[in-house]
Amino acid sequence: MAKTQSSFRCTECGWTTLKWAGRCAECQAWGTVIDVMDVAPSRSVRPLAVSDARAAKPITAISADEVAHWPSGIAEFDRVLGGGIVPGATILLSGEPGVGKSTLLLEVASKAAASGMRVLYVTAEESVSQVRLRAQRTGALQSELFLAAETDLATILGQIDQVQPNLLIVDSVQTVSSSLTDGLAGGPAQVREVAATLIRVSKDRNLPVLLVGHVTKDGSIAGPRLLEHLVDVVCQFEGDRQTSLRFVRAHKNRFGPTDEVGCFEMTGDGIAEVSDPSGLFLSRGTVAVSGTCVTVAVEGRRALPVEVQALIVKTSAPNPRRVTNGVDASRVAMLLAVLERRAGMKLSESDVYVSTVGGIRLTEPGADLAIALAIASAFSDRAFPGTLAAVGEISLAGEIRPVSQAKQRVAEAKRLGFSTIIDADSSHLREAMRRAFASAITEQGDVPVF
Repeated sequence: MAKTQSSFRCTECGWTTLKWAGRCAECQAWGTVIDVMDVAPSRSVRPLAVSDARAAKPITAISADEVAHWPSGIAEFDRVLGGGIVPGATILLSGEPGVGKSTLLLEVASKAAASGMRVLYVTAEESVSQVRLRAQRTGALQSELFLAAETDLATILGQIDQVQPNLLIVDSVQTVSSSLTDGLAGGPAQVREVAATLIRVSKDRNLPVLLVGHVTKDGSIAGPRLLEHLVDVVCQFEGDRQTSLRFVRAHKNRFGPTDEVGCFEMTGDGIAEVSDPSGLFLSRGTVAVSGTCVTVAVEGRRALPVEVQALIVKTSAPNPRRVTNGVDASRVAMLLAVLERRAGMKLSESDVYVSTVGGIRLTEPGADLAIALAIASAFSDRAFPGTLAAVGEISLAGEIRPVSQAKQRVAEAKRLGFSTIIDADSSHLREAMRRAFASAITEQGDVPVF
């Protein structure tokens, strides 16, 4: 006979415990732990007979046609996905509020509908009239694009049966709820149930599904961590709302690489692809200015030239300011210490400001040399020529270390007209500074000595 035992379960996240608690230990919610009666089966699970259609086959006998990509019509998005959208795949796109997730997916839906595919766009946050106005503004009106404003999972499944789409977009997964699961929409239990159901429908119908996901304060995807394990592709839509530049990165991709980056620009007419973003992160001035240096960063497999700017201002304050934008503050602090100790630059009595151009954020150590040279240029008030670029990591001993994909960086810099490349060939920071300032001595005098 089946045995019954008493346990307690959280109605928000499904956490279970043998003793009652006023606060859930998993989701930290108060008053959500209730008493439930679990029935434990007394018999073990018996194996079932497997039909010929579902029998295991040698991997060499399985066709790869089922994972063929079809292009979405947006080349930058296809780059991130590994060539396009795979039928039966579930793609999760997350990002900050207002960054442009809905605009991008509406553009994907429009391109797919224009190619003859039937698309069902389910909006659980806006009305269909609001989505229609955005589509009219961005030129995304298509007869094969169907809109539905639904928050109930069962109703969405009914819409799928009625429309029979070739592509499903749900905006967003945190605002859809199921009547069969306890808890509010967006709770861990609801998100888990909604995602699992949509993924099952996707696999059964060979229907690609695009899900919009909310993020928390720290930038992680809201809901249970299981959501990222269930889906096939996890994309992050990044960008500062103060600038028009947007990036799409794949953190997980079962059908392609995870080191690709798509570049977009938000305009008044919607979102536009940026196929060659080489000039977005460089200043447009024609006169050389002190405190600037160009580096070549790698975003995914794409090499991008980025200009680093620095400003040094003398101060009498006991604690000089260190302000950064687009670069890591702790990394800049370390480079300031190396410059003062290994290169003899007295920076302890000056305010230091370091920033990138175009709103891009540099996180890799390959930008160390460019940051250090920009600070040295600002400190000496000597400008480098516009044909100089620097790539390299700086150690605490002042050594210049090589970086990954160095050949690709140098090739891209030369393609864009940078004839003087300072990299790991200069073994020490002092030698790199001498080479950098030597390229400008014909116009500005001797090489400065710190």
